[in-house]
Amino acid sequence: MASSASTCVPDSSSEKHRLLSSKSSYGSQDVLGCGSHHPTGLVHSEFHRQLRDKDEEEEEEALRRKLKYFFMSPCDKYHAKGRKPFKLGLQLLKIIIVTVQLVLFGLSNQMVVTFKEENTAAFKHLFLQGYQDNLPQAVHTQSELYSRISFVIEQYMALPQMALGRYAYVKGVGVNGSALSLCQRYYKTGTIDPVNDTFDIDPHVVTDCMGLDPTTDSSALRNADYKNFTLQFYKLINVTVDFQLKAINIQTIINNEIPDCYTFAITIVFDNKAHSGKVQIFLQNQASIKECKDPNVSGHAESYARELFDVVVATVCLLSLVLCGRSILRGILLQHEYVQFFKHKLDRTVSWGDRMEFINSWYILLIVSDMFTIVGSFIKIGIESKTLSSYDVCGILLGTSTLLVWVGVIRYFSFFQKYNILIVTLRAAFPNVIRFCCCVAVIYLGYCFCGWIVLGPYHTKFRSLSTVSECLFSLINGDDMFVTFAEMEQSSALVWIFSQVYLYTFISLFIYMVLSLFIALITGAYDTIMAQTTEQAPQTDLHAFIAQCTDTPSSGKFRGPEGSSCSFLCCCEW
Repeated sequence: MASSASTCVPDSSSEKHRLLSSKSSYGSQDVLGCGSHHPTGLVHSEFHRQLRDKDEEEEEEALRRKLKYFFMSPCDKYHAKGRKPFKLGLQLLKIIIVTVQLVLFGLSNQMVVTFKEENTAAFKHLFLQGYQDNLPQAVHTQSELYSRISFVIEQYMALPQMALGRYAYVKGVGVNGSALSLCQRYYKTGTIDPVNDTFDIDPHVVTDCMGLDPTTDSSALRNADYKNFTLQFYKLINVTVDFQLKAINIQTIINNEIPDCYTFAITIVFDNKAHSGKVQIFLQNQASIKECKDPNVSGHAESYARELFDVVVATVCLLSLVLCGRSILRGILLQHEYVQFFKHKLDRTVSWGDRMEFINSWYILLIVSDMFTIVGSFIKIGIESKTLSSYDVCGILLGTSTLLVWVGVIRYFSFFQKYNILIVTLRAAFPNVIRFCCCVAVIYLGYCFCGWIVLGPYHTKFRSLSTVSECLFSLINGDDMFVTFAEMEQSSALVWIFSQVYLYTFISLFIYMVLSLFIALITGAYDTIMAQTTEQAPQTDLHAFIAQCTDTPSSGKFRGPEGSSCSFLCCCEW
């Protein structure tokens, strides 16, 4: 025992030499034994393995910290790195300026639409004999048709003396350079003999036109020729009267805008294509807007403030689009890094649900909104400079973009649990709702086609597929039920009985069953979400991986050595 113990007693001089030595492997050999008989390669490999394990742990912890920072709210990101939430401030600014832009455009567009509608109503009262608002116009005799055509032409000739509005003729737009065109379209040859139940029709259409000009000494004789214009009643398709009028919308001065110059292309159609003994009459008005020549408004200097504001809006939206696109790109790169880590380090695959967590749908929504706003802003600039007149396209783009911008605000409410119930409930119920709607759509389309075919000839609300769908959707919401039942014609007893069965079964099925099940799906999702708030909700692999990082945003481990002061945009806990 004494001899064995003495073998492990180190010499004092050699120990002192080792302590003073710069060799980094001091003490590593004694771990394996008392002498230096063991190979140094095993010791070095153990040391490198420990270093490698330590590096892998640091890499894994860095990835967790990076993922946790990526899914933080703007306020937590500020506490984590001290960076100002510039993107949040930009979105708030964009909401304000986009809304202001929409309001300004809405006021201008409202005057344009009002001017068009009021002029169209004036034209109907001027050129349609016996016109009454919201009542269809039709004639049933040949003399009535001739009388209505003559009335249109006579009113057109006397327009400057009788119209309340200031209108001007547009010459050179009709047949043979005239101002007004009177045309009839009819089949090339046609013989109809109801007595013998025979007919002979050539479907090729012939157009016969004559031109008229406003009354002058030279045109008075030629204008009288329209009274000799003979209509081919037995093969007539329609009669059209086409002309154009000019007007100026001076009410835009109210909004400090230069007045617009309008050209109204008016077409009055006498429709006989049904050959049913009834000729329907309607007026079509197509307005075009252009810049007036040499505009002069006393005390009004030309201002480009609105165009400048539109440029600012487009610039802010472009910056927002770039920032959102950068965030999506960063998410994709981080997703790739996370997938590669799980594949090579943990030998596991990442589910598609976890992959899609990195693609923020709110950013896609904002990018679409920014694109609509940018395009709409440039169209609005063209409208204000009188080079474009696409009010409808501009309105759709700006209106949709504003809707998406305001919907995007919900994203920031989702960071607070008390305000997140709507988003979470919709997200949970959405898959089941879509499946349910697909099944319901099949039944709904079946009712639409059936109602259109069977009830269309006997009910005005079933004359086309679009009106059938509108009628049935109104019935689902409890609207116009009595009117729909009451307007059904009783000319056919069989069809009337079928209509009753049709309407009763549709209302019972969709109101009492479909709507109840639809509400139950939403309620079930809501109950599930509320139950998860009191219980431990199941975590995905991604969230479980991130949860292992216990660093708080204010721990300082997410930022570099530099600090930052508090920002005005720093959020508080709600």
